Amino acid sequence: MRSFKAACLQVNASSDLMANCETAARFAVEARAAGADLILMPENVAMMEWGRSNIVLKAMPEDDHLALKFFRDLAREIGAWLHIGSLHVLVEGGMVANRGYAIRPDGEIAARYDKIHMFDVDLGLGEVYRESATFTPGDQAVSVALPWGRLGLSICYDLRFPHLYRSLAKVGCDFLAVPAAFTRTTGKAHWHVLLRARAIETGCYVFAPAQCGEHANNRQTYGHALIVSPWGEILADALEQPGWVMAEIDPRKVEDARKKIPCLDHDRPFAMPRG
Repeated sequence: MRSFKAACLQVNASSDLMANCETAARFAVEARAAGADLILMPENVAMMEWGRSNIVLKAMPEDDHLALKFFRDLAREIGAWLHIGSLHVLVEGGMVANRGYAIRPDGEIAARYDKIHMFDVDLGLGEVYRESATFTPGDQAVSVALPWGRLGLSICYDLRFPHLYRSLAKVGCDFLAVPAAFTRTTGKAHWHVLLRARAIETGCYVFAPAQCGEHANNRQTYGHALIVSPWGEILADALEQPGWVMAEIDPRKVEDARKKIPCLDHDRPFAMPRG
């Protein structure tokens, strides 16, 4: 398998959809000009809105989604694979899907993924999130074949559920996408270590584009878009400002890491502990 270049975008999205799309497109064009073959965008790349009513009001059905059309056109324009971290897609019952897309260079949709795990947490000091009040969780793991290997899809809070990534690796994924809008509170404590752990556990490359800075309702996200090797090495870190990072990706290193520590082949059945 041949090497390629992957770029992860880092943005500070607002509630202005087209302005957000244009910023992401500018970074994608820059990354493509620098040689990126695969360009990944963060969660909520087109919209960082706050509150159920505002999110539902601005969500759009997939067939009419302005951001999806915009990014499909962008993929055709620059001739690269795009991973749209997630968009707010209106679904039945007045709910929203937090849905990611893999887009081919011809603009066609190669895969869709709805975020499975809902971020329902209380971080203290009044920082409370209840995604399940607005979003319908997905129930299907998804991977997509790229020219260089297979990419497993996930979104943000999914990162805390390692069995998802192990399952993706076991069905042949070489790379894992973790687009995120990680809070600054949790990011400082957990972001780097969780992403490195998922890479080490699976022997996969991990691509983690990110939101950064302040958003609506004073929400703060952590930034630090990362690219992590199958051995757990951080190959690129976008730190705290909008922009993008890129790294050379050698799929042979996936095989090398798994040969050294073939833990994906070492699962054994066990009985659960007695109460």
